[in-house]
Amino acid sequence: MTSEHPVLSVTSEEEFLRDQAQSMRAGVYELLASLLAREPEGQVLERLRSIGEVDTSEGRIAMGWELMRQAAIKADLEAVRGEYFSLLIGVGRGELVPFGSWYMTGFLMEKPLAVLRGDLRRLGIERQEGIVETEDHVAALCDAMALIIRNADEIPLETQQAFFNDHLSPWVTRFFNDMQHASSAHFYRSVGFFGESFFDFEQQLLDMQS
Repeated sequence: MTSEHPVLSVTSEEEFLRDQAQSMRAGVYELLASLLAREPEGQVLERLRSIGEVDTSEGRIAMGWELMRQAAIKADLEAVRGEYFSLLIGVGRGELVPFGSWYMTGFLMEKPLAVLRGDLRRLGIERQEGIVETEDHVAALCDAMALIIRNADEIPLETQQAFFNDHLSPWVTRFFNDMQHASSAHFYRSVGFFGESFFDFEQQLLDMQS
């Protein structure tokens, strides 16, 4: 059976695939936020365990998915929670400092945070109640990117690119690289590899669309 409007059919298929790709991007940002915002819940590890074996020949992101899957299969939830505490909270401070201002200036609560707050306000993205970390925490920025991507009908691509380039690009791959080399990292070493690979890809993707 042939379509009476083949051009419309092709366009609809292209739009569907594009929307699906954007939804997958947003989903990755949400997954990273869930791994970085707080001590992981068991459902997060179960989600990674259920991915299914990944063909690692497809590139670094595929390798990252497989590393996280294998790490989740081997992981004990309480051990992962302890690892999270050591890495990102600590007694006084964790081994890693997951804030954009820290990476960009060497200090917390600096100008990058003020600029970020202005951009979030213009986008209508509000800080959630009960959250003590500042908005430049890596998990908060991942959540913000997911919201921006899922609201692409209202937020133009240029705004998405600018937000990424201003608030994530200058530091986020360094953060994930540091995670891979942190002495406390075991399960999170795979998260670091995946995060670095994903954000390298994101940079290339957004640059190509500019």
